[in-house]
Amino acid sequence: MRSETLARGLGAGLGVVGGFILGFAMVRSGHIGAPGSGVIVSLTTLEGLIFAYLGSPYLVGGWRQINFQLRTTPLPDLVAGLFGLIMGLLVAVLVGYFVRDFPPYGVPLSAVLACLLAFTGANLGLTRRAELLTLVGLARPDAAQTRRIRGALLDTSVIIDGRILDLARTGFLDMPLIVPRFILKELQQVADSSDAIRRNRGRRGLDVLTELQKDPDLTVEFRDDDPPGEAEVDSKLIRLARKSNLAILTNDFNLNRIARLEGATVLNLNELTNALKPVAIPGEELQVAVVKEGKEQGQGVGYLDDGTMVVIENGRRHLNQTVVATVTSVLQTAAGRMIFASTAPANGAPPAPRRSRRE
Repeated sequence: MRSETLARGLGAGLGVVGGFILGFAMVRSGHIGAPGSGVIVSLTTLEGLIFAYLGSPYLVGGWRQINFQLRTTPLPDLVAGLFGLIMGLLVAVLVGYFVRDFPPYGVPLSAVLACLLAFTGANLGLTRRAELLTLVGLARPDAAQTRRIRGALLDTSVIIDGRILDLARTGFLDMPLIVPRFILKELQQVADSSDAIRRNRGRRGLDVLTELQKDPDLTVEFRDDDPPGEAEVDSKLIRLARKSNLAILTNDFNLNRIARLEGATVLNLNELTNALKPVAIPGEELQVAVVKEGKEQGQGVGYLDDGTMVVIENGRRHLNQTVVATVTSVLQTAAGRMIFASTAPANGAPPAPRRSRRE
């Protein structure tokens, strides 16, 4: 906010000076006397002030975007982009040699061609570096298929979840975290909800973003990119991720499936959590508290400290008790890991026989 105010003030000053110089030059070249000269100089000065004051934040935002791209783009990509820019300018010079003699727009047309070809060459160098190197025999063919993730897009669910803050503080995330403006707008709408639960979730998400920004080792970027023609937030995220070669960091199961079907890279926080859970081996003994009945007859259900569900055969009789259970099998599902076990007395004695109904 302070930088935007400074940019507006500096831009307004430059606009006033530029408008005054322009008005003075118009009056002098047209030999306009008073009072018309004063009116023209005043109008050009006012126009310079207005345009510079309104346009300064956009110029600063554009410079921040360019600076962010320069800081996050790998050096080989920058070199490839520079090489493509030079090649585009060389082609523009060759084409402009024949175009510039066309009256009366030869020179402006050659300038426009130079800009377009230079931009096209730089874009090709940045996005197709691996393919170009493969084409000239400087890289293996499989290197062309390698995609470098330039950052991670955060969706609303992973921000509200809050675990991204702990994960980022561990230092395992070595990429910029990017929050599109439409995600920030959706988070603000949740925080302003009339429902107390949704309101608390939205405010928690805003607090998480604030803490992420305070970490000096993290790069948190807010982008104004809003893909046109898309109404749903998930569709905007997928399109932005595919367009900018970014990954989507989420814990939304449906977004995870749809994004992967459309070819976007997804980093699922739930999958990471499941991968880091300790693996239970059949035959291993676990100490678990039976907290509720299972779906099948005689089953009991307990949970480990990390939240893993343990289904205990013949565990219903130990309801609200802590038992030692022997792992029989482990089932990995999309929702997480589930362990099946059977009760095993801690003293090694055989389990007490169940009484029949006749007794």
